[in-house]
Amino acid sequence: MHTSSLGLHTLDYVIFAIYVVVIVGLGLWVSRTKGDQTKGTKDYFLAGKSLPWWAIGASLIAANISAEQFIGMSGSGFAIGLAIASYEWMSALTLILVGKYFLPIFIEKQIYTIPEFVEKRYNRQLKSILAIFWLALYIFVNLTSVLYLGGLALQTILGVPLSYTIIGLAVFAVVYSLYGGLAAVAWTDVVQVIVLVIGGLFTAFAALTILGDGSGIFAGFSRIMHEAPEHMQMILSKDNPQFVNVPGIAVLIGGLWVANLYYWGFNQYIIQRTLAAKSVPEAQKGIVFAAFLKLLIPVLVVVPGIAAWVISQDPQLMAKLGAAASVNLPTMAHADKAFPWLTQFLPIGIKGVVFAALAAAIVSSLASMLNSTATIFTMDLYKPYINPKASEGKLVNVGRITALVALVVACLIAPQLAGIGQAFQYIQEYTGLVSPGILAVFLMGLFWKKTTSKGAIVGVILSIPFALFLKLMPFDMPFMDQMLYTFFFSVVVMALTSLTTNPVDDDPKGIQVTNKTFKTDGAFNICAYIILIILVVLYACFW
Repeated sequence: MHTSSLGLHTLDYVIFAIYVVVIVGLGLWVSRTKGDQTKGTKDYFLAGKSLPWWAIGASLIAANISAEQFIGMSGSGFAIGLAIASYEWMSALTLILVGKYFLPIFIEKQIYTIPEFVEKRYNRQLKSILAIFWLALYIFVNLTSVLYLGGLALQTILGVPLSYTIIGLAVFAVVYSLYGGLAAVAWTDVVQVIVLVIGGLFTAFAALTILGDGSGIFAGFSRIMHEAPEHMQMILSKDNPQFVNVPGIAVLIGGLWVANLYYWGFNQYIIQRTLAAKSVPEAQKGIVFAAFLKLLIPVLVVVPGIAAWVISQDPQLMAKLGAAASVNLPTMAHADKAFPWLTQFLPIGIKGVVFAALAAAIVSSLASMLNSTATIFTMDLYKPYINPKASEGKLVNVGRITALVALVVACLIAPQLAGIGQAFQYIQEYTGLVSPGILAVFLMGLFWKKTTSKGAIVGVILSIPFALFLKLMPFDMPFMDQMLYTFFFSVVVMALTSLTTNPVDDDPKGIQVTNKTFKTDGAFNICAYIILIILVVLYACFW
């Protein structure tokens, strides 16, 4: 069953090559123009507003699941355990809230970008501030970290220098996404999500089979429960050394809500595919589909990480696996090696599928981030400030150039991330410096009509130094708690500034909502209750 090296065999390369041809071919096919038709901004950035619910749901997950999860979250599973799965399981509940309370307003406003909503609710100045925020975040944190983690994984599997694997991933993402826009990204994501689920299941199965030592996967899982009970706790106690990363009950009632609501509700490269839905109910069906898939993700990425930890702690099992098992062995200092390390124990052929799954996770996220970076720069900065009279064709080309430049910059920066430890935590922490203030801007703008543009600008700008103050001071405070306090600080600043500048009247741009705005159909409601029940059971079992 086991292969003797981390590298791939001929059959694995053939399987991977077939996957590449399918993805590139599908991307170029859906990107084709019919007759003398030219692509406009609606076609390129919003897929012609024609995506069905199943494509939206699959694309949401493919955009979300990346090296950040396969490599970073498996690494956190190795170091922390099942507690890191709260990011995934609580996301399922967050998606339901986004689908019910945020999406109807966004789609009704017919927006292309999240900053565009900011302009409609507040003003152009705040929109521009946030557009620049997001461009910096996507290029210097998101794109670079995905390229680095993906490159690291492929370097471990293939034994190829990191710079080559980073460039290879970048070229793959560019080949189909740059020409086709969101349509190419979303439709290829349907295939990508199938591949990454199958690949993740294969790896989890292989890891549990090794632990079962001939008695099957259930024996392997039972062994994890018996030998690593501290790795199977969802809510960590304060004396746990990993409490600073996943601070106990705060994952249910604290700062994780800030991270999740920001990410799923107001993050351009995620929400963009829901804006491309035919209608609000279609977008909501896609959201529910994504929420169910979210419940499955920890099985694909966290369980293999925990299994890798248990395997690495057993000298007899390590001896059985042979000398190759000691190569690239993950440690607490290099936990992100856990998933690629496990791939060496897969049979020939299956390893090619998992390799394709890893590439699918990385490339789909890169493509989504590139498309959203292009959309924000083109629609929120270039069109209003640089060339208001630009033709549709010109705007699409500017978007393509923007994506290419962003990718080149990210490729140059990515190798510098070497040695950051748990990369998943790094991404959360640095995104967490800006997300509380941005979340406050949106929630106050959506649900409190007195919020003024001045209040929002002052609140979001002051949120950064406040977040840095909490981070740099010797408070020994988990970053999730820092995010929660920064969010409350931003809300208070926005409320006080708004009331002092406009104490009596509602802001003229305040959003009028009624009960009808948030009305959802029976199927959506039933699915929401099912997801809630599953979450209660999961947390009760692994508390």
